Amino acid sequence: MRIIRLFLPMLAIALLLTTACNNTPDAPKGPTAEEIEAESARLNTWFDAVWDDQVSRYPVWKAYLGIKDSTANQWGDFSDSMQLVEIAILRQNLTFLKDSFDFDKLNEITQTSYRMWVADAEDEIKNFDFRMHGYPIDQMNGIHTWLPSFLMNIHQVVNVQDAKDYIARLQKIDVAMAQVVAGMKVREAKEIILPKFLFPAVLKDCQNLITGAPFDKSKNDSPLFADIKGKIAGLDSTVDAAAKAALVEEARLALLEHFKPAYNNIITYLTELEKKATNDAGVWKFPNGDSYYEVALANNTTTKLTPDEIMAIGEAEIVRIHGEMRNIMTQVNFKGDSLKAFFEFMKTDKQFFYANTPEGKKQYLDETLALIDSMKATLPKLFGIMPKAELVVKQVEPFREESAGTAFYESPAPDGSRPGTYYVNLYEMKNMPVYEMEALAYHEAIPGHHMQISINQELQGLPKFRTLGGDYTAYVEGWGLYSEYIPKEYGFYKNPYSDFGRLSMELWRACRLVVDVGIHWKRWTREEGIQFYADNTPSPMGECVGMVERHIVMPGQATAYKVGQLKILELLKRSRTALGDKFDIHSFHDEVLRHGSLPLNILEENIDKWIAKQKEAAPAA
Repeated sequence: MRIIRLFLPMLAIALLLTTACNNTPDAPKGPTAEEIEAESARLNTWFDAVWDDQVSRYPVWKAYLGIKDSTANQWGDFSDSMQLVEIAILRQNLTFLKDSFDFDKLNEITQTSYRMWVADAEDEIKNFDFRMHGYPIDQMNGIHTWLPSFLMNIHQVVNVQDAKDYIARLQKIDVAMAQVVAGMKVREAKEIILPKFLFPAVLKDCQNLITGAPFDKSKNDSPLFADIKGKIAGLDSTVDAAAKAALVEEARLALLEHFKPAYNNIITYLTELEKKATNDAGVWKFPNGDSYYEVALANNTTTKLTPDEIMAIGEAEIVRIHGEMRNIMTQVNFKGDSLKAFFEFMKTDKQFFYANTPEGKKQYLDETLALIDSMKATLPKLFGIMPKAELVVKQVEPFREESAGTAFYESPAPDGSRPGTYYVNLYEMKNMPVYEMEALAYHEAIPGHHMQISINQELQGLPKFRTLGGDYTAYVEGWGLYSEYIPKEYGFYKNPYSDFGRLSMELWRACRLVVDVGIHWKRWTREEGIQFYADNTPSPMGECVGMVERHIVMPGQATAYKVGQLKILELLKRSRTALGDKFDIHSFHDEVLRHGSLPLNILEENIDKWIAKQKEAAPAA
């Protein structure tokens, strides 16, 4: 989901950037090249100034960007009062932008930046009243797992000060949690409460974090204590054993005196809140819930598609993909009499699953790495632009693996200090069929998220809000799903079962269009959503349950994948048809990626302009 972009007023910078207009009767009708260059540079300077100023107030965001400074011992302000300040500031900045810059004097790429910034700001302002619609803590996301995960994966400890900053953040976690709980109480008054059936998973995640030493007499350390102890132990020899022991003791006390009380308080609150919860699943139960869902769809898909139109697209795609799956049934000589029987075979036959043991999990990780290495060797056939950031593959940490998604990607630090990370969830191997391994790696790693997001961060000549800011889900996830498909055209998925895995994942995304709308617009129950997945996909029941529960807490988000993929495939087909022998897949992919994350309408405009330029350019390759 796109990160909310709220910007600070920059009065001093604004005054410096404001220039007088010297229009005379003899002035040319259009701006000169020099004027265009100057105005574009001036606006990009302003964009970066407001971006830097905003980031300066968010310590956690700085850490994700690889910035380490004196605020590395803080969390920041998670209160609603901060959001009220931010929206007022955003209105001021929007007014300043419109009043102070001449759109007609901007070059093409800066005009695109202007349009994107204004559209995002106007959306934030228009939708601000919905800021309390949603769940700050749920089984997939929330401060209760996000902050510990941040400490373990983002907060690096390379010296004593880093360790002290880590400990300081442990000491301040109770304040951060209290701010989020205050927001939950506002939602509680509006009856915006997590469905009852999701509370057990949230409570279990909280309890997992305060289980083990130093919280009890267990021989095993709790996740965070093990993490900080390991990081302190890894400090170089300039830090003696006594100093390391003192740091470990400080961490132990911080966990006992601040971290544990914070989690006990949130467990107590959630336990009481659970009593008020119902099993109603969709956001239709919220105040003005239907309007909120329409906003969620628009934000996630960057289209004007209605809920009914999105459901219809999903239903049509399901029919198409089922047909392709029947072709694979024939190809592998399946003896059953129906697609449903083939699904059952794919869900249950032992050849498609590794053992739920350390050895089985290692085998899955090793083969994933081999797939990624093979794709790396093929990338030059498909792309001109390549990412510089490194990529690593990790297993999801034990404290959150039971409730986390099947697989996901975490961006690298822009300065190269942290690689991009492809996480695979191997908690239950029956949820990780081998036939989906290939498509999953292409989606989350390369040529999918790692490639697109790393290139986005590394682009030159764009303002920071476009290279480092929030992404458009339809573009990012549409690219991920497109990245599952395009390798098939270049010799991958040689095993028909792997190709079935690709189709099963595409089918999954098509079903999402139907179920997301069903839950939030048609008022389906959780059980109806689960049954739809069980009837139409080869996915195991646990995965069906997990996906429906994801729909419930992330309305609209799951629709972006298929909508985005279909748009990119539409543009690929349009380009090939229009250009014929002049079409080059390298150039097409580079054009999709070289502007960074975009709303789908602007992506389409860019490809149409690119097609026109290609027609005018070189003769057929």
